[in-house]
Amino acid sequence: MLREHGTPDLCGLFVPNITPTDKKGRLDREKMCGYIDWLIESGIHGLYPNGSTGEFLRFTAAERREIMSIVVEHVAGRIPILAGAAEANVQETIDTCNFYADLGVRAVAIVSPYYYRLSSNAVYCFFAEIAKAARIDVTLYNIPMFASPIDVETITRLALEFPRVVGIKDSSGDLPNMMRMIAAIRPQRADFRFLTGWDASLAAMLMIGCDGGTNATSGVVPELTLAIYDAVASGRFREAIDLQHLLLPLFDLMISTAEFPEGFRRGTAVRGWDFGASRQPVSDASIRAADEVQDKLAILVEKTLLQLKSQNKN
Repeated sequence: MLREHGTPDLCGLFVPNITPTDKKGRLDREKMCGYIDWLIESGIHGLYPNGSTGEFLRFTAAERREIMSIVVEHVAGRIPILAGAAEANVQETIDTCNFYADLGVRAVAIVSPYYYRLSSNAVYCFFAEIAKAARIDVTLYNIPMFASPIDVETITRLALEFPRVVGIKDSSGDLPNMMRMIAAIRPQRADFRFLTGWDASLAAMLMIGCDGGTNATSGVVPELTLAIYDAVASGRFREAIDLQHLLLPLFDLMISTAEFPEGFRRGTAVRGWDFGASRQPVSDASIRAADEVQDKLAILVEKTLLQLKSQNKN
């Protein structure tokens, strides 16, 4: 069921927000808070700090906790927060989960073990240990391009054995696989939430039964992703498909930069947010390529928002 505005649940669109830095590479609290206000005023349903788009691995564990503390304090309960809590090992992940529980976030998202490619049974054991010890609801994060995949059998097993495991954020973009997950779990556990992290199939994922998404483009053009969500929620599927066609070239352009998530950082720059440089050192050639993407985005974002405004009038 798609989310009604104001429902404190893991439904709707959660922004995996970029982490701004100042000229010295330190966290920029002022810009982070200003950006949060802009997203909330746009109508976004929730925030997802310390995710892949937030470059969580490029900040220290202490900084990740500082980021979350800033976000929680500034949001002040206005919208729910899904906190990225992936650390390098199980115990650090559990400690982080419980720290975020004490802060008052709604739930945590934990990526499957990365670097080491693990079997499905090992993935199950990893999440099972966390689910037993965490004092907060856990959302599984399946992103097979970066981490060990979580297959349907493992997701189903975790969902049915552990009440703390409340959802799946899937960034594979695999529509049939998402349908398999929903078919396997929803009849047995109606409260389990399905979120898509692949912007190119947002409308389709919502139409086949996803409860929402964590989409990087929501941090750049929240007006458009929210319009897609609302169109599906209202049963206006033809409109949702047309809006998805507006979103697709934006997503393709922003994800085209080799140094993810630089394209989305450039997208926010087009919207007026200077979030500083990523902590990932890059070559002059990469900077020039990103500058070219930003120039193209400036034209495309303006054109897309005008088209969206025109469609809304009609």
